[in-house]
Amino acid sequence: VATPSPAASASPAPAASPSPAASASPSPTAPPAAAATPAPVQTADPFGLETTLEPKKVVMVKGTANWDSAFDTLIDAFKALNALLDKQGIKPSGNSMIVYTSTDDTGFTFLAEIPVDQDPKNLPKDMSIGKSPEGKALKFVHRGSYDNMDNTYEAITNHLDDKRLEAKDTFIEEYLTDPLKTAEDKLVINVFVPLK
Repeated sequence: VATPSPAASASPAPAASPSPAASASPSPTAPPAAAATPAPVQTADPFGLETTLEPKKVVMVKGTANWDSAFDTLIDAFKALNALLDKQGIKPSGNSMIVYTSTDDTGFTFLAEIPVDQDPKNLPKDMSIGKSPEGKALKFVHRGSYDNMDNTYEAITNHLDDKRLEAKDTFIEEYLTDPLKTAEDKLVINVFVPLK
């Protein structure tokens, strides 16, 4: 009976050897770091990525807006286009876009565009079918409310200055989130700056 008890006392000693193994297991603090690897998915969006815009068939409406009510005016234009497409059972074939055709201190003129595969019929006078802008452009990404677009455009202007790039007088915003259904602070907008 005395013999098992030394064996029993010997077994705690092997138990002590797992404890170095246990202390080795804190060193797998690497896996939690590895668990944090999804973070790179959150990398900053490309800023000033060179891209080439392909022309798409779009139904468009021209408009003018004051800066004070800019977003509401753009939303109204998208609503009008969507209402026309819905009535005719036409599904958009891409994201809604705004093409700024001219800007000044008080406001801007724009084209609201929605890509389509088929031509809508009986367009109202202010609407037409056309092609979206094409050619070389720089792509910037804006996340957040439309009111904060100023900061994005300021950063874009600085980027163009730094790189000594000349932009055309057009800016294109592609709404990756539906501006009619997305909370304003959750908007994701690609801004394309066509280059001269």
